[in-house]
Amino acid sequence: MSNQPDEILTIDEVAAFLRAGKRTVYRLSASGKLPAFKLGGTWRFRRSDLDKWIASRVGKATVHYEEGAE
Repeated sequence: MSNQPDEILTIDEVAAFLRAGKRTVYRLSASGKLPAFKLGGTWRFRRSDLDKWIASRVGKATVHYEEGAE
């Protein structure tokens, strides 16, 4: 898996990238919580969209962690 922002990933590649199960990736995609699109009936993911999604989650987790650290 390369690190090109316009790279299109499969559900297997995203599961490995996020270190999550394929079912979790599918569920998040189907519910619209993970940025994805369908191509020929299978889920596809743009690497740049995933990077933005991760960054938005990391920011929330960091704020929550800092609040609880005191």
